[in-house]
Amino acid sequence: MAKRKKSKGKKRPIAVTVISAAVVVLFGVRLYQVFKPLYAMGMFQLGLVGLPLYNSSGLTEAGWAVLDSFFYFSLAIALVVVLIGFLRMRRWSWVFLMAWVGISMVTGLVDYFYFGHPNYVIMASDVIIAFALSQADVQRIFGIRTDIGESII
Repeated sequence: MAKRKKSKGKKRPIAVTVISAAVVVLFGVRLYQVFKPLYAMGMFQLGLVGLPLYNSSGLTEAGWAVLDSFFYFSLAIALVVVLIGFLRMRRWSWVFLMAWVGISMVTGLVDYFYFGHPNYVIMASDVIIAFALSQADVQRIFGIRTDIGESII
């Protein structure tokens, strides 16, 4: 029986896999948010020709729906880029993901307390990602934390 070679690269902690799965869930939710306002406005039935996007006073309701969809599509694409960097274990992806989760948690709490329409899936994913990113093993593997006497380089 042939022996398997050991990988020379960094070993991924299980938390990296959990974070990646949570980011995939966030991607799915963001894709849903791309299509939801367009479907509610009937744009899949009428198309963009059937509904005006703007008038003399500014954007119409259909225009706002397209703008919302574009915003959530941009978030979904950014999540894919961060996920690729995260799976390749790049330091910038850890920093970006932690900042993203912080902003998303604040947004979720504002939605919950002031607007009354929170997205519990996003809030739960943010909490899971924040706890997993805060683990010492994950921080060490991404070069965020070092032990005493250990150099970053």
